[in-house]
Amino acid sequence: METNTISCSAAISACEKGGEWEKALQLFSAMSQSKVDVHTITFNATISACGKGSRWEKALQLFGSMAESTVEPSTISFNAAITACEKGCQWEKALHCFSLQQKSNAKIDRITFNGTISACEKGA
Repeated sequence: METNTISCSAAISACEKGGEWEKALQLFSAMSQSKVDVHTITFNATISACGKGSRWEKALQLFGSMAESTVEPSTISFNAAITACEKGCQWEKALHCFSLQQKSNAKIDRITFNGTISACEKGA
């Protein structure tokens, strides 16, 4: 089977749904090493996997590396980062992500607001 962006992103998404954040990171790293294009969907699934695994630091590191990879964060990217912060009780970082989202082209939605508010509630 040919390794490509779609198959790798699907595998990372499956890892995210199965709570396998370490395997998601391994696949993400393997994609970069194999020169397979990494797209927004790939980042989103990996950030979300880290968030679900209570690895907010890694989730934010990946989120920050999107700009270095010239991949523009989507609404889902911001929501995944904010949710990771919320799970890690990192309200200040969630507010920072929210602030960045306001300055970006990404739409702010109900999930954005709920995640940010929940992060502030947990951090209080």
